[in-house]
Amino acid sequence: MKEQEFLQEIKEIELLKEALGLLEWDSQTGMPEASSAFRGETVGYLSGMAFERSVGPKIQEGLTYFDTHSDELSELGLAVYKKVKEEYELNHSIPTNRMQAYNTALTNAHNAWLQARKSKDFAQMKNEIQTIVDFLKEFIPYWKKDEATNYDVLLNQYEPDLSVEKLDQIFGQVKSGIMEIRAKIAEKGTIPRTDFLSRRVTKEQQRTFVIGVAEQLGYDFSRGRLDDTVHPFMLDLNRNDARITTRWDELNFAMATFGVIHEAGHGIYEQSIDPKYDHTPLSAGASMGIHESQSLFNEIILGSNKHFWKKQFPFFQKCTEGTFDDIEFETFYDSLKETKASLVRIEADSLTYPLHIIIRYEIEKMIFNEGVSVADLPQIWNDKYEEYLGIRPINDLEGIVQDVHWSGGSFGYFPSYALGYMYAAQLRHAMGKEINVDAVLASADYSSIKDWLTKHIHQYGASRKPNQLILDATGETLNPQYLIDYMKSIYYDVYKIKE
Repeated sequence: MKEQEFLQEIKEIELLKEALGLLEWDSQTGMPEASSAFRGETVGYLSGMAFERSVGPKIQEGLTYFDTHSDELSELGLAVYKKVKEEYELNHSIPTNRMQAYNTALTNAHNAWLQARKSKDFAQMKNEIQTIVDFLKEFIPYWKKDEATNYDVLLNQYEPDLSVEKLDQIFGQVKSGIMEIRAKIAEKGTIPRTDFLSRRVTKEQQRTFVIGVAEQLGYDFSRGRLDDTVHPFMLDLNRNDARITTRWDELNFAMATFGVIHEAGHGIYEQSIDPKYDHTPLSAGASMGIHESQSLFNEIILGSNKHFWKKQFPFFQKCTEGTFDDIEFETFYDSLKETKASLVRIEADSLTYPLHIIIRYEIEKMIFNEGVSVADLPQIWNDKYEEYLGIRPINDLEGIVQDVHWSGGSFGYFPSYALGYMYAAQLRHAMGKEINVDAVLASADYSSIKDWLTKHIHQYGASRKPNQLILDATGETLNPQYLIDYMKSIYYDVYKIKE
């Protein structure tokens, strides 16, 4: 087999996946709810076709041939071959009809999740979540290699070489650091004024501001778009079509503001991958942890920066047409960084946010390593929120049905958010050795920040493993202490605490 023939087969598989991506985007932004069953059948059919091709005769032939003729591959061809082989070895044993049925179940579960949100009742989606869990438990023996636990298998789908053993240690360190900061704030902190944050900012005013900010940060709207959805996400069809979504609340402008900045970080990553990886599995993020590092870098590292907001505040005042003209900048900035226990993850402040992730991580471990019943999940969820944050959901909408991930089969994904936050803080530390980040954010041109991230992270797509990317970019492996130190610097400043 020639390299070009092998790459052409891979391209056709990627084109099918792109079509599926467009169907997913449509289902979450505008598809009539009544169409769910039809869409589920369509998605299941096309997913089955893509899956069958990905483990089919041509791929098998190419992998067998290049196992012993890798010297005939170009540098790009060799990188693609290694990635395709990795995915083939993961999935080839799963029967195609079972994978097709699983993808149909995911579409049905998304509709059930929407109904559960409306009724604020997990019971509306319990059966669909049970079906997904059952599928994953069926697939884990096919996926499992030398992982120590079943949940390790799912973690590795999103972050290679991740394990419960590693995460327990990392999350223990982060949790202790957060609790120390929260205790000091409670003891010595001066609470910022926040009463004005609920002033009405229209959807149109918010759009004007966040589109302007996203463009300044490097998101290219000629190769993307912003749409409305129930749960915000970014979806990349290709590097020239990386779409972002948000939801709006006219009495809480911060939700969409930071949400769009977050999703734009994902989009910037996808738009900046080297074109040589087009139509291959390398034209994607290195891992979900690395992907989240880019969205959280945008949202929190830049979005928590006082110089960034001092530059943007006059633009914000202009967009809101006088609504905040009576608020001094320092007061406004401090209000954005208030920390308090909250129930909804995507509305959490940047100090308590990792606790939301740790709760989900612990529940997922219980499902796949301890066999906890799906029916018991709402009670477990509520108990953990009371234990970790001192507050308890009064209904399932502000509890277990708030996130879309489980209805999408993304068990093992949530830890990526916390890992991404840690990666982002570590990248900020490394970037600071070469760039005066505060000075750049006070200026009219942010491009040097984006250029640094593209040089060290974006351009490589999935051609490098996350551990290697972080080591090359920062000179060391993951170190959670950078995140703890970063949070101290932000919150001790806002709460006027002298160490």
